[in-house]
Amino acid sequence: MSLDRAQTLPPACYVAADFYEFEKEALFNHEWLCVGREDWVKEPGDYFTSQIIGEPIVVARARDGVVRAMSSVCQHRGMLVAEGKGKARGFLCPYHHWVYGLDGRLVNAPAMERTCDFDRKQVRLPEFKVEIWLGFIFINFDLEAPPLAPRLGKVTAALAGYDLERAEPAGVNTGQFAWNWKVMFENNNDGYHASKLHQGPLHDFVPSELAVFPPSEPDDAGFLRFNGTLHPDASFNPTQRAVLPVFPKLSEAERGQMTFANVPPTLSLVLTCDLVIFLILRATGPETMEQDTGVLVAPGAAQVPGFAERLEMIMTSAGKIIAQDMHVDALVQVGLRSRFAPRGRYSWQEGAQGQFNHWLVPRYRAARDRLQASAAAAQPSGESKS
Repeated sequence: MSLDRAQTLPPACYVAADFYEFEKEALFNHEWLCVGREDWVKEPGDYFTSQIIGEPIVVARARDGVVRAMSSVCQHRGMLVAEGKGKARGFLCPYHHWVYGLDGRLVNAPAMERTCDFDRKQVRLPEFKVEIWLGFIFINFDLEAPPLAPRLGKVTAALAGYDLERAEPAGVNTGQFAWNWKVMFENNNDGYHASKLHQGPLHDFVPSELAVFPPSEPDDAGFLRFNGTLHPDASFNPTQRAVLPVFPKLSEAERGQMTFANVPPTLSLVLTCDLVIFLILRATGPETMEQDTGVLVAPGAAQVPGFAERLEMIMTSAGKIIAQDMHVDALVQVGLRSRFAPRGRYSWQEGAQGQFNHWLVPRYRAARDRLQASAAAAQPSGESKS
């Protein structure tokens, strides 16, 4: 359905516990999920932990240099074998001291010699598929899932000038929020509100009427929004212009716009000429989520005199814009619980919302069909199917 005829998703999709459980199967059990950046595990032994839809995850660079993602649940009694982040030779379960290698293999299980038919070589932490795209680490719980990168061709091409594999980290913060993950994701994608909610000198140079939405297909793994700026090298700070080194591979046209890239359900990128903000979203419940908000800069930018002060200038301005978004997200979640919450209509400036729905709805329908077929197959023969 075209955007001029489309409706927003039903409010229940943002608040209902049973829909969230359905969404786990429709999306999170089979889609590629961003969990972090490759530079978080630079050297063998480096690891970090995360959780999404209640699944504890540990990501580590093993001794062979391979980045692996595994369940951090000990295969003995369910204790978590890793917390936080750090560097380790392996993972020691603090409960009973089972030891796992960085590749997930069980290395030692004390006092198990009297246990019948126990073979530690047959035990390991469950491993997930891993793919690294532009320096971002993605996992997939579905071991049969098709690769991610081939379905991100248009997004990859659009971001080539930012050279994200080589972009340097400049900080990351984690927060917990009391709204559905889609509320956050939609706000990140929304060009319609920018000239209204964010009106003023910190945002007026990125007007909503200059938004462009390249077409995407439901099979694509991501989609884009370009937003023209009133002058080249625009940046979110009081000067309205770049104060950090510009990403050197950007074209003249790319320096005249901001780019918003989205890889649902977990990654959203805001790309300006001198700074990239990445948002890694993690659903934690029907009306709660967690998010890593990180910053990337051009190679060598951190060595520029006054880098910390310039970065602070940008992040203070961006923080004011983000605070406005957070306030709206919280109130939208309240409104979606109301009996009067609508299925609204879209403006042309909400093209990214239409693309998001084109990504979501086929996956919802496919999961519904799978679940219905499974239920029918499990039904005893001769029982009524009415």
